[in-house]
Amino acid sequence: MDELLDILDEHGKTTGKTVLKSVAHSQGLFHQTIHVWCYSSSGKILLQQRGATKETYPLKWDVSVAGHISAGESVELGAVREIEEEIGVTIDIRKLEKITVLKKEVKHPNGIWDREFTHLFLYRLDEITILTKQDSEVEALQWLPITEFSIWIKEKRSDLIPNSEARFTRIINEIASRL
Repeated sequence: MDELLDILDEHGKTTGKTVLKSVAHSQGLFHQTIHVWCYSSSGKILLQQRGATKETYPLKWDVSVAGHISAGESVELGAVREIEEEIGVTIDIRKLEKITVLKKEVKHPNGIWDREFTHLFLYRLDEITILTKQDSEVEALQWLPITEFSIWIKEKRSDLIPNSEARFTRIINEIASRL
Protein backbone atom coordinates (compact mmCIF):
# COMPACT_ATOMS: atom_id res chain seq x y z
CA MET A 1 0.00 0.00 0.00
CA ASP A 2 1.31 3.44 -0.91
CA GLU A 3 0.90 5.76 2.05
CA LEU A 4 2.10 9.25 2.92
CA LEU A 5 5.26 9.37 5.02
CA ASP A 6 7.01 12.19 6.87
CA ILE A 7 10.50 12.73 5.48
CA LEU A 8 13.45 13.07 7.85
CA ASP A 9 16.94 14.49 7.42
CA GLU A 10 20.06 12.34 7.83
CA HIS A 11 19.95 12.97 11.60
CA GLY A 12 16.35 11.78 12.04
CA LYS A 13 14.73 15.21 12.34
CA THR A 14 11.50 15.91 10.46
CA THR A 15 11.86 18.13 7.40
CA GLY A 16 8.20 19.14 7.13
CA LYS A 17 7.97 17.33 3.78
CA THR A 18 5.66 14.37 3.13
CA VAL A 19 5.75 12.02 0.14
CA LEU A 20 4.29 8.71 -0.87
CA LYS A 21 6.19 5.65 0.36
CA SER A 22 6.97 4.70 -3.25
CA VAL A 23 8.65 8.08 -3.77
CA ALA A 24 10.64 7.79 -0.51
CA HIS A 25 11.84 4.35 -1.61
CA SER A 26 12.69 5.37 -5.19
CA GLN A 27 14.54 8.55 -4.14
CA GLY A 28 16.15 7.20 -0.98
CA LEU A 29 14.49 9.68 1.37
CA PHE A 30 14.78 9.04 5.11
CA HIS A 31 11.56 8.07 6.90
CA GLN A 32 10.45 6.24 10.07
CA THR A 33 9.60 2.59 10.55
CA ILE A 34 8.89 0.35 13.52
CA HIS A 35 9.92 -3.17 14.46
CA VAL A 36 8.03 -4.82 17.32
CA TRP A 37 9.46 -8.04 18.71
CA CYS A 38 6.75 -9.97 20.58
CA TYR A 39 7.88 -12.48 23.16
CA SER A 40 6.24 -14.73 25.74
CA SER A 41 7.01 -15.23 29.42
CA SER A 42 8.07 -18.80 28.56
CA GLY A 43 10.96 -17.56 26.42
CA LYS A 44 9.50 -17.78 22.94
CA ILE A 45 9.66 -15.13 20.24
CA LEU A 46 6.97 -14.54 17.62
CA LEU A 47 8.36 -14.60 14.10
CA GLN A 48 6.61 -13.52 10.93
CA GLN A 49 7.17 -15.03 7.52
CA ARG A 50 6.89 -12.16 5.08
CA GLY A 51 4.23 -12.41 2.39
CA ALA A 52 5.01 -13.94 -1.00
CA THR A 53 4.27 -10.66 -2.78
CA LYS A 54 6.48 -8.41 -0.62
CA GLU A 55 8.86 -6.29 -2.70
CA THR A 56 11.79 -7.06 -0.41
CA TYR A 57 12.65 -10.41 1.18
CA PRO A 58 9.45 -12.31 0.25
CA LEU A 59 8.84 -15.46 2.30
CA LYS A 60 11.78 -14.76 4.64
CA TRP A 61 11.29 -15.05 8.41
CA ASP A 62 11.53 -11.71 10.19
CA VAL A 63 10.55 -9.59 13.19
CA SER A 64 7.06 -10.15 14.69
CA VAL A 65 5.67 -6.90 13.28
CA ALA A 66 7.20 -4.23 11.05
CA GLY A 67 5.87 -1.24 9.20
CA HIS A 68 6.07 2.37 8.19
CA ILE A 69 4.94 5.31 10.33
CA SER A 70 2.32 7.32 8.44
CA ALA A 71 2.62 11.08 8.02
CA GLY A 72 1.57 12.87 11.21
CA GLU A 73 1.38 9.64 13.20
CA SER A 74 3.34 9.11 16.43
CA VAL A 75 5.79 6.22 16.46
CA GLU A 76 3.93 4.50 19.31
CA LEU A 77 0.53 4.77 17.62
CA GLY A 78 2.11 3.51 14.41
CA ALA A 79 3.39 0.47 16.31
CA VAL A 80 -0.08 -0.18 17.76
CA ARG A 81 -1.66 0.17 14.30
CA GLU A 82 0.85 -2.18 12.66
CA ILE A 83 0.35 -4.81 15.39
CA GLU A 84 -3.41 -4.68 14.83
CA GLU A 85 -3.02 -4.87 11.04
CA GLU A 86 -0.37 -7.58 10.78
CA ILE A 87 -1.23 -9.97 13.62
CA GLY A 88 -4.74 -8.87 14.61
CA VAL A 89 -3.98 -8.03 18.25
CA THR A 90 -4.99 -4.91 20.16
CA ILE A 91 -2.26 -4.10 22.68
CA ASP A 92 -1.87 -1.91 25.75
CA ILE A 93 0.34 0.93 24.48
CA ARG A 94 1.70 1.46 28.02
CA LYS A 95 3.35 -1.98 27.87
CA LEU A 96 5.17 -1.27 24.61
CA GLU A 97 8.89 -1.03 25.47
CA LYS A 98 11.11 1.06 23.23
CA ILE A 99 14.67 -0.28 23.00
CA THR A 100 16.43 2.03 20.55
CA VAL A 101 16.33 3.71 17.15
CA LEU A 102 18.55 2.37 14.37
CA LYS A 103 19.54 4.18 11.20
CA LYS A 104 19.40 1.83 8.19
CA GLU A 105 20.40 2.37 4.59
CA VAL A 106 19.95 -0.50 2.11
CA LYS A 107 19.67 -0.27 -1.66
CA HIS A 108 17.87 -3.37 -2.95
CA PRO A 109 18.48 -4.91 -6.41
CA ASN A 110 14.89 -4.07 -7.44
CA GLY A 111 15.54 -0.32 -6.99
CA ILE A 112 13.96 0.13 -3.56
CA TRP A 113 16.20 2.30 -1.44
CA ASP A 114 15.42 1.85 2.26
CA ARG A 115 16.76 4.80 4.22
CA GLU A 116 15.01 4.48 7.53
CA PHE A 117 15.13 5.30 11.18
CA THR A 118 13.72 2.11 12.70
CA HIS A 119 12.25 2.31 16.20
CA LEU A 120 12.72 -1.05 17.94
CA PHE A 121 10.16 -2.18 20.51
CA LEU A 122 9.51 -5.21 22.67
CA TYR A 123 6.07 -6.39 23.69
CA ARG A 124 5.24 -9.31 25.99
CA LEU A 125 2.38 -11.31 24.51
CA ASP A 126 0.66 -14.47 25.72
CA GLU A 127 1.25 -17.45 23.45
CA ILE A 128 -2.45 -18.28 23.75
CA THR A 129 -3.42 -14.90 22.27
CA ILE A 130 -5.39 -15.46 19.09
CA LEU A 131 -3.35 -14.15 16.17
CA THR A 132 -4.94 -13.19 12.85
CA LYS A 133 -2.35 -12.61 10.16
CA GLN A 134 -2.80 -9.97 7.49
CA ASP A 135 -2.91 -12.13 4.36
CA SER A 136 -1.57 -9.41 2.05
CA GLU A 137 1.55 -8.89 4.20
CA VAL A 138 2.14 -12.05 6.22
CA GLU A 139 2.52 -15.61 4.98
CA ALA A 140 2.77 -17.28 8.40
CA LEU A 141 3.37 -16.68 12.11
CA GLN A 142 5.17 -18.96 14.52
CA TRP A 143 6.31 -18.95 18.14
CA LEU A 144 9.91 -20.13 18.37
CA PRO A 145 11.97 -20.70 21.52
CA ILE A 146 14.68 -18.04 21.81
CA THR A 147 17.30 -20.80 21.95
CA GLU A 148 16.16 -22.07 18.53
CA PHE A 149 16.12 -18.54 17.12
CA SER A 150 19.73 -18.16 18.32
CA ILE A 151 20.63 -21.29 16.36
CA TRP A 152 18.92 -19.90 13.22
CA ILE A 153 21.05 -16.77 13.55
CA LYS A 154 24.32 -18.66 14.05
CA GLU A 155 23.53 -20.93 11.10
CA LYS A 156 22.74 -17.86 8.93
CA ARG A 157 19.70 -19.71 7.61
CA SER A 158 18.71 -18.71 4.09
CA ASP A 159 15.01 -18.50 5.04
CA LEU A 160 15.78 -15.80 7.64
CA ILE A 161 15.84 -12.15 6.55
CA PRO A 162 19.41 -11.01 6.03
CA ASN A 163 20.39 -8.96 9.04
CA SER A 164 23.37 -8.47 11.23
CA GLU A 165 23.95 -11.19 13.78
CA ALA A 166 24.67 -8.43 16.30
CA ARG A 167 21.20 -6.86 15.87
CA PHE A 168 19.38 -10.17 16.34
CA THR A 169 21.61 -11.08 19.28
CA ARG A 170 20.82 -7.75 20.92
CA ILE A 171 17.08 -8.47 20.64
CA ILE A 172 17.58 -11.94 22.15
CA ASN A 173 19.60 -10.45 25.03
CA GLU A 174 16.98 -7.74 25.63
CA ILE A 175 14.23 -10.36 25.80
CA ALA A 176 16.29 -12.72 27.98
CA SER A 177 16.88 -9.91 30.49
CA ARG A 178 13.09 -9.59 30.92
CA LEU A 179 12.36 -13.28 31.54
